[in-house]
Amino acid sequence: MENKLMILPSRDPKATRLVRIPSDFEDHEVFRRVVGLISEVEEQNAKPSWDDIAGILEDNGFELVEFILGPELA
Repeated sequence: MENKLMILPSRDPKATRLVRIPSDFEDHEVFRRVVGLISEVEEQNAKPSWDDIAGILEDNGFELVEFILGPELA
């Protein structure tokens, strides 16, 4: 089983998130699906929290992954 991850970047490095992609997603559809899910949350709440976004991602098979932010690369 291949383990694919997606970085959800942020202007604030401490707000960057990492999620494991469900195995039934094709590479070409993942980005579009995540954008759609985040848009759903934003339609319900103009300023959604990370918990709101994390909830809808988890409900759709994405898994939150803990990570340590390393040093910035040049």
